[in-house]
Amino acid sequence: MSGAARLGAVVAETRAVLTDAGFADAAIETRILLAGLLGLSTTEIFTQGDRPVTERERSVIADAVARRLRHEPVHRILGHREFHGIELRLSPDTLEPRPDTEVLVDAVLAHLKRMAAQKAVVSILDMGTGTGAIALALLKECPQARALGSDISPGALQIAAANAHLNGVAERFETRESAWFEAIDESFDIIVSNPPYIPTEVVESLEPEVKDYDPRKALDGGRDGLEAYRAIAENASQHLLADGIVGVEIGYDQREDVVQLFERNGFSLIEWHRDHGGNDRVLLFTR
Repeated sequence: MSGAARLGAVVAETRAVLTDAGFADAAIETRILLAGLLGLSTTEIFTQGDRPVTERERSVIADAVARRLRHEPVHRILGHREFHGIELRLSPDTLEPRPDTEVLVDAVLAHLKRMAAQKAVVSILDMGTGTGAIALALLKECPQARALGSDISPGALQIAAANAHLNGVAERFETRESAWFEAIDESFDIIVSNPPYIPTEVVESLEPEVKDYDPRKALDGGRDGLEAYRAIAENASQHLLADGIVGVEIGYDQREDVVQLFERNGFSLIEWHRDHGGNDRVLLFTR
């Protein structure tokens, strides 16, 4: 991209490059990518077609397009994304939160609000917190909630803490390095997790956007994809307050196996929810 250009032409060129490379959502990705890079809304990308694009901006866009052609996800290129009404910074240490996880937030939120009507403070443990997405979305929706986000990655915990400040809930959010319940002594009203659940042998066959850019530890659920659920199911009862709930995200084909794991440890399934694609995605348990 060289010489003087208008935004409309740059949009068309970027969309064509991504389309030719085989990206099915090239038009949408172009809109999101250029809006983020230029500090515009996705609507302004269309309404400001005559806007001049500087040489520096064109260089930034060219670099971003080259990264996308290497299958780096759009929101990783931008360094942030929206999730359930909050803004989250991303890093190589964190899984990129996806819309299906909002189903888990919504399912838990109904119980959180019910609990908040009955007690002054509702405590949440978000295990494998990553960006803090689940915990922070819940805190934003309920002023009476307090959350502990745990993770094995110090880098992820730094991003989660930064995201708590970014969204104005830092005074109600704490982080702790822990492998599941290893460093957890307290008990909570709600325990929630989107754990690694991809079987080890399947990880290498995932799309490059996931396999090459999400942290391996946030994806790999062990030989059968169920290692994290075993750790949670076997120990959650020691950390769950009376009438508390456990909410987990699962792989599309794991409902029966995960339900059996929890039932063997004294839990009962109270709700299950499907994601936006119609797949089993969220399970809620109580003792």
